[in-house]
Amino acid sequence: MNSASEDRWRNLRPDPENDTPLYLQLARKLGHAIHENRWNAGEALPSERVLSDALGVSRITARKAIALLVEQGLIRRTQGAGSFITPRYEDPLSRLSSFSEMLRRRGFTPSSQWLSREIQPANRDEVIQLGLSPAAAVTRLRRLRLADGIVMAVENSTFPSSVIPDPQAIGDSLYSYLEQRGLSIVRALQHFRAVNASEEIAHQMSIAPNEALLLITRVGYTADQRAIELTDTYCRNDYYDFVAELRK
Repeated sequence: MNSASEDRWRNLRPDPENDTPLYLQLARKLGHAIHENRWNAGEALPSERVLSDALGVSRITARKAIALLVEQGLIRRTQGAGSFITPRYEDPLSRLSSFSEMLRRRGFTPSSQWLSREIQPANRDEVIQLGLSPAAAVTRLRRLRLADGIVMAVENSTFPSSVIPDPQAIGDSLYSYLEQRGLSIVRALQHFRAVNASEEIAHQMSIAPNEALLLITRVGYTADQRAIELTDTYCRNDYYDFVAELRK
């Protein structure tokens, strides 16, 4: 790496005095930098050896941090070529249609059905994506999204428990609840990939196991650029349309 690139990577150096494991610190800092577009889509990452030398961490720490971001879809590995920043889709919410609006435009009547609303300890991905401490608690919301009474998506959302301290208090609209608490989501980053339906999701959707689904992973931000929402939505491709307009 040249000196400018080395300086850029050194800014991601973990704090050995912090209780959070070094690989989680590194993954969180690198993920945040990727979301801030400090690296271009498709840009190659340094090798684990170069990265560990620049950041003063072991190669195992660098490898675990990168592996976690690969799991989250922020980095992709190419056999024999290395690791690269994954292209992402970002759009302000003012230009994104809501679930209900999208279905109504297609002539369906939208509705939702809660599966669970619980406060639990944060897992590793939630700690990274939402910038939480390893001991933090989160509110997990699971619901079915329906069109004319047919399940078209399974939605799993996670918020810091400080954002939703009483999940049972949420009414018909999650985002109206957030707005009432002064925590409107004004920006979102979404990652799209194809997956096969698990036995559980297939049962919930009344489809065959391993049927192809679209998985949308969404991180929602407040006006102060704080990540408060992490949502995985498993969508039936016969009910969900995604259209992106690209401009130069």
